[in-house]
Amino acid sequence: MPINIPNNLPAARVLESENIFVMPEERAARQDIRPLRILLLNLMPNKVETETQLLRLLGNSPLQIEVDLLQTVTHQAKNTSKEHLLEFYRSFDDVKQQNYDGLIVTGAPVEQLPFEDVDYWDELCILFSWSASHVYSTMHICWGAQAGLYYHYGIPKVPLAKKLSGVYEHRPLDVRHPLTRGFDETFAMPHSRYTGVGREDIAAQPQLQILAESDEAGTVIMASKDARRIFITGHAEYDRLTLRDEYRRDMQRGLHPDIPAHYFSGNDPEAPPAMRWRSHANLLYANWLNYVVYQQTPYDLGEIKE
Repeated sequence: MPINIPNNLPAARVLESENIFVMPEERAARQDIRPLRILLLNLMPNKVETETQLLRLLGNSPLQIEVDLLQTVTHQAKNTSKEHLLEFYRSFDDVKQQNYDGLIVTGAPVEQLPFEDVDYWDELCILFSWSASHVYSTMHICWGAQAGLYYHYGIPKVPLAKKLSGVYEHRPLDVRHPLTRGFDETFAMPHSRYTGVGREDIAAQPQLQILAESDEAGTVIMASKDARRIFITGHAEYDRLTLRDEYRRDMQRGLHPDIPAHYFSGNDPEAPPAMRWRSHANLLYANWLNYVVYQQTPYDLGEIKE
């Protein structure tokens, strides 16, 4: 089944070329079915790239999905054109009277700042509070996961000795959980961050469950017991070359980054990296959309309760 996005969104052309089923808005409107409504808060600098990555995963599902793109108004995007934002993105005021089956909060390159020093922190807190009664399940990614854990449970982020960058092996701790159903005994996922969360802080919260972790990268998938809040510290959505591009960017900035771990063939930055995480990335998002959202969310979104 297709993903329903605006006809002229740049990601549509990329997804169609990859044989991802994208349905034009006009055709979707003629179908007698309620699509899942997903709100995507995109906090990443290159919004078009992140849109494409996440829509690719959302589109690999047997469900029809309608996606609204959301931006903060208290932060001026520098790497995405104003024309793109005006045409495709909404503000919180535009959507606050609506209800959604799911919300995705992306990562952001602000993890070395205290949460309260992020210019859109107050706006994000309003969104988190609103989501409790207007969204059935929220997926938080990387810094978004740290922000969500801090806001909802008071769990602090922890600075790392150096940037965690690479593709790491993880193991699911509960393969019967809806999110990790069908997972292999180990799976790969990229990470790219300077901070983390303490496992003991997560384990101390009776409302939270650790679903997957790594000896090198720590906890990677966590969820509230009712799965209405999902926290993923890695980047399952990353493309093959995303870590390479981040590494080259940091080199150009004179940051002297380590070569991303377990990524380049022979640890050679000029060698093409293998794509080792796509199948589990697709499975993770399909599980979230089907078992956590579609099977549980009320048909009438107005019935969502905190």
